[in-house]
Amino acid sequence: MHYKIQEILLVSSIYDYYLFEEDGRLYELIRSEYQNLNLSQAPEITHVTTGEEANDLLKGEHNFDLIITTLHIEDTHVVKFANQVKEMGIELPIILLAYDNKERKELTTHYDTSVFEKIFIWGGDFHLLIGIIKYIEDKMNVVEDTQNIGVQVIILVEDNVKFYSSYLPLVYTEIFNQSQRLIQEGINITHKFLRMRARPKILLCTTYEEAWRYFEMYEENVLGIITDNNFKHYGIRDLEAGLKFATAVKERHKDIPILIQTSDQNLEEKVKKIGASFLYKNSPRLLHDLREFMLDHFGFGDFIFELGDGTAVGRAANLRELADQISKIPEESLLHHAEGNHFSRWLKARTEFYLAHQLRPRKVTDFESPEHLRKDLINSINSYLEERAKGVISDFRKETFDPKNSFARIGGGSLGGKARGLGFINTLIANYNIKYLFKGVEISVPSAVVIGTEVFDNFMHDNNLESFAFNETNDIKITQKFIEAFHFPKEIKQKLYDFLEIIKEPLAVRSSSLLEDAQFQPFAGVYQTYMLPNSNADINVRLDELLQTIKAVYASTYHQKAKDYMKATAYRLEEEKMAVIVQKLVGSEHKGKFYPDFAGVGKSFNFYPVPPQKSDDGIALVALGLGKTVVEGGNTVRFCPRFPKHLLQFFSTKETLMHAQQDFFALDLNGKLDHHPESTKDPLVKRYDLLESEADGTLFSVGSTYSSEDEAVYDGISRSGVRVVTFAPILKHKMFPLPEILNMLLGLGTWGMGSPVEIEFAVNLSVPPDKPKEYAMLQMRPLVISRELDELKVDFTPQELICQSSQVLGNGAIDGIYDLVMVDNNKFDRGKSKAIAMEIAKLNSKLLNEKKPYVLIGLGRWGSLDPWLGIPVTWDQISGAAAIVESGFKDFEVEPSQGSHFFQNITSFRVGYFTVDAAHKIGFIDWDWLLSQKVVEEFEFTKHLQFKDPVSVKINGHKNIGIILKPGI
Repeated sequence: MHYKIQEILLVSSIYDYYLFEEDGRLYELIRSEYQNLNLSQAPEITHVTTGEEANDLLKGEHNFDLIITTLHIEDTHVVKFANQVKEMGIELPIILLAYDNKERKELTTHYDTSVFEKIFIWGGDFHLLIGIIKYIEDKMNVVEDTQNIGVQVIILVEDNVKFYSSYLPLVYTEIFNQSQRLIQEGINITHKFLRMRARPKILLCTTYEEAWRYFEMYEENVLGIITDNNFKHYGIRDLEAGLKFATAVKERHKDIPILIQTSDQNLEEKVKKIGASFLYKNSPRLLHDLREFMLDHFGFGDFIFELGDGTAVGRAANLRELADQISKIPEESLLHHAEGNHFSRWLKARTEFYLAHQLRPRKVTDFESPEHLRKDLINSINSYLEERAKGVISDFRKETFDPKNSFARIGGGSLGGKARGLGFINTLIANYNIKYLFKGVEISVPSAVVIGTEVFDNFMHDNNLESFAFNETNDIKITQKFIEAFHFPKEIKQKLYDFLEIIKEPLAVRSSSLLEDAQFQPFAGVYQTYMLPNSNADINVRLDELLQTIKAVYASTYHQKAKDYMKATAYRLEEEKMAVIVQKLVGSEHKGKFYPDFAGVGKSFNFYPVPPQKSDDGIALVALGLGKTVVEGGNTVRFCPRFPKHLLQFFSTKETLMHAQQDFFALDLNGKLDHHPESTKDPLVKRYDLLESEADGTLFSVGSTYSSEDEAVYDGISRSGVRVVTFAPILKHKMFPLPEILNMLLGLGTWGMGSPVEIEFAVNLSVPPDKPKEYAMLQMRPLVISRELDELKVDFTPQELICQSSQVLGNGAIDGIYDLVMVDNNKFDRGKSKAIAMEIAKLNSKLLNEKKPYVLIGLGRWGSLDPWLGIPVTWDQISGAAAIVESGFKDFEVEPSQGSHFFQNITSFRVGYFTVDAAHKIGFIDWDWLLSQKVVEEFEFTKHLQFKDPVSVKINGHKNIGIILKPGI
């Protein structure tokens, strides 16, 4: 589903809006219902009272998806307004809401209302707005979704405006509830997004011709039909149009369920004679009977096995039960359901399109006997279940765990956010056959087990660690105490032992907390990840090392970084629980080191697009070796997957040498694991010089050579000279289809999650010649983008401003800020950037405890792994900042960072972010004014200013302009 309504323009009088609002609760009611139904984010609604205001907004930079208008607009007639919109060339759907049939009839009698997409009658139920939104989305998406993934359609024929205005929300609610049931009845959580997106589409028609056109267009995808009996046929009202339509459909497909609803009770016999169902419109049980029909005939309920006379002989709630019942039911029931295509219809209603399409073409006469039919059905279902299991996180069993591509769970409780993301990727790979989509490449999720949060709860309780962990502030003491904790569930130890008997390669032990990678506030990079060689000949030693590392990950839940992060959210630390992923590390061994050829991050939305790039083209950052270089803000190659040869950071030889990667990270296979009390870092991941990668043979695919003789950088490493990482062999000479793979996965992930996504990946090219190259997906999470509706006034004189930038992230106003933390640009020393980070951390901690948001101004790249490129703060050290300014050095240019967990957190918390580079005329900072202000607290390099009046931050994200006003302006 690509078309999604996110922005609605509502045009109505103040009084009409008051009726909508229900005491100001309309948006809250819609948002709450979206959450209850597991739908994506609710659309924003902008209200205006005049046609002039509406036209101004439509001509501006607002990107509306739908216009809803009432009959009463203050300055114009509603039909005139709608025609003006169309005359401006704006092809948005316009919905008209009337308050009763009388005023609607008066309008349609005297005016041509064809300019409106549809007219509805508002009866005070906010569910109608959800029905309208989904009706428009279905109409826009039905072609693509039926063709691409086999989504089913329900044709609803009704021309009584009042009736369909109340009926449409009911049908949608029942379909949403069906999707909810599918999720709850044992479907894996990773199917959630796909299940909701693959729900049946509803096509609302008002004439015979419109209904027949839809039927012919989507004949193979029609799940069922609900039709009135009295509507227009060839432009003339036909009292039996519904019967005629149903008869014509039954002649083509006798198995399509049809419900004819009418006010004439005498038609019931005629309706049943053609094989349709009858529903009396004036029945006091109308809605109940409709729901029962959808459950029984559209396949929304259990599959009821019946004999020809209707006697029930069995029931199945899921596929396993279906196969089991097929093996037991009488031959008469088997033939009855097979001849009526009941199996395929039930499967389609449950979004099992692949299996349904396998079964649908087969006729009973194609088989030698009913027993052959029975056996074929059971085999087809079981084969499908086995195939589908490849994308599901199942319980770990030593007998069934595949060391190549299994993903299993150990212990109860939640899997955590990161593991859910991996499970979702696994499902996408399995369901859409992308594993070998690219020749010579295998796309996969590395084998892993996930230790559920229940194990964490038991560990904390059994070792009496809760009070200590909450109150202790020293990270080293916390880690040491957790590692020394004696009690660990015996059955979990045994399963981990069994896992290590199967997996003897190096391991990554990753956090997967409840809140990690959440939709709106991902805890990216807050918790620990460790690497293990897993190479000791004694499996008990390997098990002990793994248990130590799992405990160290548990300990990171209570490190100061996590506690400070939590303070800036709406969550409490006690709500957080930790699952742990134990996963095969991607890469190959190279002379005592283990690492992938390269790793990276891809995002489907680019915060800083440079023409011809657009924001939706995405961005990727890659580096040789382990992904630590990328996620912690080191030097990387940054490129747009749609324009992989546009590498602005390498536009000159000087820039190439300045920005190219000089070293890389790898796992030391010969190192001794020691979670030393003086360190909480990953002890076995070490930094190596680039020359070692050339000796290992891994630089060949990503390297270039600088020749000092002619001051030029040449692709490849065949000549002598200084080695630099540019990824030219891949991005320019297509040695590996990285841009194409990223385009596909980012697009698929965005579609599946319903929002922009961020992925982490690793690639192993060091494989035997007869084996495919390995592209491993390590993570997929929603990418939070802060986009507010309001256009903000940002036209002030330079004398009124502390800062201005034309390269900003965010949108909106941040008010009520009285504090500012700054790095003194006259004292700044790049060699002392770590000390500067510690000064900022002290001020941040103080202001956080005082609950005072502040503006942070510094030099160079914030959050950089390389202290020479900027200030190497971590997110917890600046988590109280409401707006952050990044200024260029006087003598050195540093491009803005997008690769770090730090940067993801800035966007997640909707922190305003300014990049100022006076040398390139990207804004300014009034340093003289700042240095003249009264200082509350001062360190060697940093100052804390406090103002009597608040400063205001204003960011116009649409125009990419941001300002910070001086106090009181």
